Amino acid sequence: MSRTRETLRTELKALIVRELNLEGRDPASIVDDAPLFGEGLGLDSLDALQLAMSIEEQYGVRIPEGPDGRTAFRSVDALAEWIETHPATK
Repeated sequence: MSRTRETLRTELKALIVRELNLEGRDPASIVDDAPLFGEGLGLDSLDALQLAMSIEEQYGVRIPEGPDGRTAFRSVDALAEWIETHPATK
């Protein structure tokens, strides 16, 4: 299944809003390169765990803990790049 980076970013934004119950948040309002944690969306470590499990379930790509995970979770764009460049485990 081939998808563009733009399609993947759109899917990821919808997944973030749905899985993390960000009611009232429009997925389109999430900026591609804005930080997901801290001053960005304000996600925390529990959100990261939930998001990592959802991404593994939907895309078959594992996001590890530690520095690599922090790199992958830097932004929606970084997540899309991680998914595109790491083989599915399923």
